[in-house]
Amino acid sequence: MTSGTEQPPPPGGPRDRVGAAPGLGQQGFPPGIDLANWQTAPNQHWTFQNVAGFLPTARIFRGAGPVADLPAAPSPLDAVVVPLPALGGPRTVGQIMAATETDGWMVVHRGLTVTEQYFGTMTADTSHLLMSVSKTLVAAVVGALSDAGTLDVDTAVTAYVPALAGTGYAGATVRHLLDMRSGIAFSEDYLDPQAEVRLLEEAIGWAPRRNPAGPATMYDFLLTLQQKSAHGGPFNYRSCETDVLGWVCEAAAGTPMPVLLSELVWSRIGAQADATIGVDPVGTGMFDGGINAGLRDLARFGSLFLRDGVSLTGQPVVSPAWIADTLAGGPDSRAAFAASPDAAVMPGGMYRNQCWFPYPGSNVMLCLGIHGQMIYINQAAQLVAVKLSSWPYPQDAYRLFSTIQAFDAIAAALG
Repeated sequence: MTSGTEQPPPPGGPRDRVGAAPGLGQQGFPPGIDLANWQTAPNQHWTFQNVAGFLPTARIFRGAGPVADLPAAPSPLDAVVVPLPALGGPRTVGQIMAATETDGWMVVHRGLTVTEQYFGTMTADTSHLLMSVSKTLVAAVVGALSDAGTLDVDTAVTAYVPALAGTGYAGATVRHLLDMRSGIAFSEDYLDPQAEVRLLEEAIGWAPRRNPAGPATMYDFLLTLQQKSAHGGPFNYRSCETDVLGWVCEAAAGTPMPVLLSELVWSRIGAQADATIGVDPVGTGMFDGGINAGLRDLARFGSLFLRDGVSLTGQPVVSPAWIADTLAGGPDSRAAFAASPDAAVMPGGMYRNQCWFPYPGSNVMLCLGIHGQMIYINQAAQLVAVKLSSWPYPQDAYRLFSTIQAFDAIAAALG
């Protein structure tokens, strides 16, 4: 599936890369930073804003269309009080942003930018690593391919990628992956160096290889995964699900994912700049967490969920039906979430189409990255908020929930 915006390389040929450093990419690191520590404090404030300088990446072209306007209508939000009863008492929005390693944040209310702030070296032109916010962008590609009839979410993944028939993904559907309900054995414990999520990073070249005989590409790693429980069971967050989704999209469309992301999403939202995605040694994307983009363009993407899938420039990206399905969830989405370990921290929530819903109902939707990357969408307030951060530790509950509640307070103040 291609258009005039960009042509894919010949089958089997090299991907369109930028910033590909020799070997493991370490020649692009400043002194004291390497593959072993680039994701640790205090290095993330630099590395998360310079991924293309030290790791191989591929371009996600913005296209040739107009940039979607985000007119400014400043409103003082730093002094908005956030109750935080479970987190030690009231704080202001400004205090929360200062305490949560914020690189930049902005709020768009009814199409108007009411605040946009940057800290340290980050600017409006900086491309920042999105971590798992990338997952929602990949899901948008799935939605667009589904809308076009190129892909059926209820079909088995092996119908698109026969190579997965010998793995734990045999019998899993695309829907299982979208909602992270396969039965694959995969640990997402970021603090365990032996967890599959960290072994995946070794395979793609994002971490030092401790086992030279181990998988050396993204897809080779996915072929090692096995099943531990029935597909379609409780929600269980697994980054590998998004990586398989990327593979399925490439196979269904016959086009590399960086091109699909450009043609179907990035070139349609009125982005002001190209995005990039980290790639493995053979050019396969790090679909679950490797996309890099600017703050404003994430606000443009988030606006799709307030506009039935239509961008601020008037271009359809995904159908109203896809947006409605994302917001409503499936008939057992909340039950599947309630049976998961995340139910305790997001009671009544759910996960659908690579998006988080932290509360009962569909008013608030989140796209989340583990080091403080977030798109917050509030339907009732018609508000999109974006925060890009460099938390020192992944999955920090205090920083996560204080940020969510800060945006809740802003939505209430503006709504």
